[in-house]
Amino acid sequence: MKKIVAMLTAMMLLLACVPALAEGYTVGICQFAPHVALDAATQGFKDALNELLPGQVTILDQNALGEFSNVNSIIDTFVGSNVDLIMANATPAVQAAASATNTIPVLGTAVTHYGTALEIEDWTGVVGTNVSGTSDLAPLDQQAAMIKEWFPEAKVVGLLYCSAEANSVFQVETIAEYLKDMGIECKDFSFTDASDITAAAEAACAACDVLYVPTDNTAANNTEAIANAVIPLGKPVIAGEEGICSGCGVATLSISYYELGYITGQMAAKVLTGEANIAEMAIEYAPNVTSKYNADMCAALNITPVEGYVAIGE
Repeated sequence: MKKIVAMLTAMMLLLACVPALAEGYTVGICQFAPHVALDAATQGFKDALNELLPGQVTILDQNALGEFSNVNSIIDTFVGSNVDLIMANATPAVQAAASATNTIPVLGTAVTHYGTALEIEDWTGVVGTNVSGTSDLAPLDQQAAMIKEWFPEAKVVGLLYCSAEANSVFQVETIAEYLKDMGIECKDFSFTDASDITAAAEAACAACDVLYVPTDNTAANNTEAIANAVIPLGKPVIAGEEGICSGCGVATLSISYYELGYITGQMAAKVLTGEANIAEMAIEYAPNVTSKYNADMCAALNITPVEGYVAIGE
């Protein structure tokens, strides 16, 4: 009920402010859920726009609170108000925006694979429509190697992910191939929403030596539930990004989501000013990947961190 009230209040405020917008550019941000990675991407996006177009942009910042129905409502409101650009933070937001408009420029961020998210065959790196943006895809081959590096004796890896998120499915299918090439067996443990994440995590712990959680929005929003399942059973999690790792993982190979959002903001400035045609803009990636570990989780599971990894928070 609190989520519904908060969402209705936010939508009312949004509708109230839209008619007053007259000068400069209006940008609508639809963030799928409130968690560390997506929050950082949104902040980076705002900072870039405000630095590149100071005083020229009115930002309508909306959070769907992890509810798919809220995503559609927010996007529909932006389209109805004819904003100048939509920033869609996370895969569900990009999917909704791409379905809702083919004229308003849409820039995604924190989307792993646009070809998968938008069901584009023969993916080349350019959507070719009113959609472009940035990808949070970290090198999955290196993440697979990291599992072997941290746990060389592991024989079975449990892939824990939300089956409703297309990009999560893409990641686990890809990393499973790398792990199989290393002689490691993989088992799928999917959940549909927060209600069954604990059961899936416990089942994975019972059947596997190590768990892998990709850059999954539902998992990122429920890391405490995963941690509460894996710690008593003594099973480590290798995470696809830092936010998930800080909540329930022991190690990750992660990008900076703030940097990713900032790059998206730079792209937005070019689109708004007419410097770039969004249909011709290739998907961009964060330039840096960092190996990090969660000191608290390593201590809880009595795991010695691998050399060359930086503690999260340092």
